[in-house]
Amino acid sequence: MGHSKLNRLTAGDYIIGMIMIIICFVALYPVWYTVIISFNDSSDALRGGIYWLPRKFSIESYRTVFQDKTIVRAFLVTVLRTVLGTVTSVFFTAMVGYAFSKKHIMGNKVYTIIGTITMFFGGGLIPYFITLKNLGLYNNFLVYIIPSLFNFYNMIIFMSFFRELPAGLEESAKLDGANDMVIFIKIILPLSMPVLATIALFNGVGHWNDYFTGVMYINDAELQPIQTYLYRVVASASASKAVVAMPAGVAAQQVSSQSVRLATMVVTTFPIMCVYPFLQKYFVKGMLIGSIKG
Repeated sequence: MGHSKLNRLTAGDYIIGMIMIIICFVALYPVWYTVIISFNDSSDALRGGIYWLPRKFSIESYRTVFQDKTIVRAFLVTVLRTVLGTVTSVFFTAMVGYAFSKKHIMGNKVYTIIGTITMFFGGGLIPYFITLKNLGLYNNFLVYIIPSLFNFYNMIIFMSFFRELPAGLEESAKLDGANDMVIFIKIILPLSMPVLATIALFNGVGHWNDYFTGVMYINDAELQPIQTYLYRVVASASASKAVVAMPAGVAAQQVSSQSVRLATMVVTTFPIMCVYPFLQKYFVKGMLIGSIKG
């Protein structure tokens, strides 16, 4: 009897459920609207009145996107920087976090204080730009990789996780003749999949969505990522007047800049949306381990 009362839904539960449904709708509908407009005939879409499904289905906007060499190249640059940037940043930050997890390391507290200060105070955009230019990173693909190698907040999550691992694992490995690097790669990292997936997701989404780096530090069109390309298209084009001509080999039809922008948005968003569900369980577990236990 008591068990049935506990399972009985109250009016408050229904209200909360309705609120959550409304919030989900408000969050998801703009994405759905972008998708249906991108799959609708561009001239027909300019008439308006499309809310739930494409009125006149067409893939001409996507054909324009994938036949534009600039967009394809920008997409490949984004994929490359996301993969390389995520792998290098996770590995480098994990190494630093592993070192910081050892309280006997000389200067541990001093470096922690210095790193904490950098989380709240920065040197500013102009000094940062001058520094990158003097390092030869301006208009260089490595500007996507090197500045993002280390993040102190992510390092704290790693450090908190590593401190909870049994000390006996490292001691037994050292007795077998393993050095610190071997222990880190063969023992620590395989045990750290939840936190590795969490930080990888942080870095991957950050690299994929970043347009500002391409705007500020890249002048070569061949090195710009897809988000920077999309930013420049959205900033310069007028959805009501501008028209983008179809590439050679496609039917003699024109596609509005609005439909091309929306199709590009869908193409750039889809890969990261596909990756997130596979990392979600690791993401939640890693955040809990790195925050609560630390």
